[in-house]
Order: sequence, then structure tokens, then C-alpha cells
Amino acid sequence: MERWQKWAAQQGSAPPDDLPLALATEGAHGPVIHANNRAARLAGMRVGERVVDMRALCPDLQVEQADLDGDWRALERLMLWTRRWCPWTVTDGADGLILDTTGSAHLFGGEAALLREMEERLAGLGLGSQIAIAPTWGAAWALARFGPVRAICPGGQEAEMLAPLPARALRLEEKTGLLLHRLGLKTIGDLAAIPRLSLTRRFARAELDGNPLMRLDQAMGRASEPVSSPDAPPVFRTLARLAEPIQDPTPHLPELCEALCAQLAGEGMGCRKLRLTVYHTDGEISTIMAAMSRPSREARHLERLFEGKLERINPGFGFDLITLEAGGVEELVIAQHRLEGGPKDDLDLVRLVDRLVARFGASAVTRPTPRASHVPERAQNWQSAMAAPTTPVSPPARERPLRLFEHPEEIRVLYAVPEGPPAQFIWRRQTLHVTRYAGPERIAPEWWNDRPGTRLRDYFKVEDQTGRRFWLYREGLHGDGRGGAPRWFLHGAFA
Repeated sequence: MERWQKWAAQQGSAPPDDLPLALATEGAHGPVIHANNRAARLAGMRVGERVVDMRALCPDLQVEQADLDGDWRALERLMLWTRRWCPWTVTDGADGLILDTTGSAHLFGGEAALLREMEERLAGLGLGSQIAIAPTWGAAWALARFGPVRAICPGGQEAEMLAPLPARALRLEEKTGLLLHRLGLKTIGDLAAIPRLSLTRRFARAELDGNPLMRLDQAMGRASEPVSSPDAPPVFRTLARLAEPIQDPTPHLPELCEALCAQLAGEGMGCRKLRLTVYHTDGEISTIMAAMSRPSREARHLERLFEGKLERINPGFGFDLITLEAGGVEELVIAQHRLEGGPKDDLDLVRLVDRLVARFGASAVTRPTPRASHVPERAQNWQSAMAAPTTPVSPPARERPLRLFEHPEEIRVLYAVPEGPPAQFIWRRQTLHVTRYAGPERIAPEWWNDRPGTRLRDYFKVEDQTGRRFWLYREGLHGDGRGGAPRWFLHGAFA
């Protein structure tokens, strides 16, 4: 939720804090709430519940689509960022991090001071946190999610501090937690008081997430659970050390791009971002960024992204060090798309988009992306040309106009065939006669997004006396109980 709110604030579309807001994901029976803000929690909105049920309780609830892939990538970046406190960090599920601070807490003045610094640093990033330090992974997980906002568990006191916490704090699957609750084992203390032989007989064949005895041993330190920290991604950077200060980095740019692309090719990678840094002799630093819509390691293409940008650098007394670093590194597999070995057909368009973004900025160049919706105006949205490709969506089975109006324009019908298109209608002060038509195509409202009472639409493809083809629809039916007479709108035009 915090990542989405930060993004919305940057876009200038952040809702007020007092407006109930929820992020939704697709569930087995429609969208379900994945996360919500404080106003939604106060209104009784619960994570895991269906959006349609929560909207019945709170009609003002605003729902946005959750970006689970983006959240996971952000958590992985945060995992690497937290290595400022210790060298061993891993992600823990979709919303947590595990840090092995053994031997490093004293460098920050002790465990209490380390927790305070973590909270302050994360708050500086706009992230709230619940942090706990404990001798074991399982104890830290339980205290961070079910204990106080900031908890420190000394060695040997795991049983005492975990006893009042619910049994599901042992990282058990929902089915096992429900079974323990029915048996009256509601807390970890209740579970620890049961003889081990009884638990072994009942859960001997259960998997780790369904075996409370194994999870209890891990939390109490009787079973080991080491932190297997992944390696940090490689850094691709090249530099030019100059014998004497210069005023213009342009002559050194081709060599830097060639060297950087050679590093990327050696690892089978491509980059989506570039950062050129110039170090002045007086200690000042100048940085220029460039971005690409697709991963690339073509030296000439990377070089052209800096055209017209190097003049912005104030040379001052000159500079004697230039670095070029690749960001947004992704795997880039070389494939032959044409028989003669030429480049892929759409590469020219990709390079054009990259150069336009480099010249005018990422916010000035956008592209349409499809969405999974059968309502025409919701079937696509606009996003930055630099954004990563979204999950492919199947195109509609029927023909759609090339030009879809941003807002459907209401038309005045002079004569309409019953259950058919209008024979004549007025649009923009023009009287148009329908000579041919096809349809109707009925499109029902999205009950999980639209308000109650939203009327269905019957779409028609019509052609006027001059050969122009339009896409119009009738909103509602006579006697449908959802309003007065049907209204007509023109929604798009065919080429």
C-alpha cells in the first residue's frame, strides 16, 4: 500500500488520507482485498474479503489493482539495501525481510540502537515497519507480526515471550492453525505444554508449514534454520581516468559505451538504464541519466541517447574522471529473427522511442497497454513508454474502431428501428442517415466495478450516406427498471 501511495503521489493522483482505499487482486470468486489504508481499516474493510462484499459495507471504497510483481521486485531491492546493517539478508514471504545481525549489532551501539536506526531509515523511505530481534528466525517472525511494534527477545527467553502469541505466529498454514484452534490450542504456550509424543503422532507426516512441532523447535532454537543469503547482482561499470582535466566528455563516450557493452555481453545481459557521472577537479559531481524501453547492449544506440545532454554539464575547472554505469540489468538472449540475419523489424521503433524519451522526458512519451476488461473504455490505459511490458491480454474477438473517443458523445436520435440502430441521428450538428449496420453486440456492466443500476449497452457498427463508419451504442432498454428512455451515444469511428 505504501509503495502504491508513493507512486500515486508522484503522479499527482494520490487520494485524500480520509478516503477508504484498497488494493485488490483476483480471487477464486472475484477480486479480493490485498491491502488497505488506515481509513479503510477503520471502516471495517478486511484483507482477504471480496471487494463486492466490502463495497456493500462501504460504498465510498476506492479500489485499485495491486501490482504483486512490482511489490516483489521492490522487496528484493529493499533486501539488498538493508545489507548496510549486516551481510546476510533474505526475503521472507511477500511482506518481510530476515536479517542475520549476528556480530554486527554492536557496531551500531547495541540491538536497541540498531532497531531505532532501522525504523528511522525505513521511515525516510516512506515505509512503516514492525521490527523484532530474536535469537531465531521463527521467534523474530512471530514477534514482528504479532508482538509489539519494536521487540527485543534476549537469548533463552523465547518460550516466555512467545507463549502469549497465537499459534498461527509459528508460520503455520491456515488449515493447521484452524485445527489447533478447534482443539483449544490457541496460543504458542498452549501448544508448548502438550507432550511432544502426542504432537509427533498427530503431525508426523505433515509438511513443514503444517507441522507445529517442527515450527516450535525452530522458534525455540532446538532446530537450526540458517539464513541462506543470495548474492548481490553484478555491477556493470566502466570508467575513464584522464591524465589532465578536460572540458567535454563527448570524445570518450564511444569508448565507454563499447567497454560497457562488452561487459554486458560477457554475462549475457542487457541494460534499461544508463548513468554517466563526471567528477570535477574541484570535487563537484555531475550526473546524466538515460533510459531505454527494452534491454539493449548496442554501443551505438546507447551513445546516441546522450545526444544533446552533455552540453548541460557545466565544465567549471574541468574533470578528470568519467564513469558509465548500467542499471535495470536484465537477461538478453541473442536470437536470429530473420533468415538473412538482419535486425528484428520493430527495433527501429524501439530506438526511436528511446531517443524521443531522451530528448523530451519519460512523462512526454506514453503508449497504450491492454487491460483485462470487456468494457471498451477500460480495455486499455496509457503508461510511460519506459515501463516494463505488462502481462499479455487476449484481444477482443470482435472488431473495434481505431479511434475510440475518450468520452462517448451523446447523439440525438430522430428515428430508430425497434431493437435496432437509429435510421437517422444528429451528431455535432450533422444529420446522418444510416445506410448499413451490423449488430447489436451487447456489453453488460462490470458488476464488481460499476455502481448498482448501471445499464447495459447494445453496440452497432453503422455506415452513413457518405461511407463513414461509426460505432455507437444504446444505453439501457425500455422497461428495464433502471431509468427512463434509453440514451444513444457515439463511441468511436472506424478508419
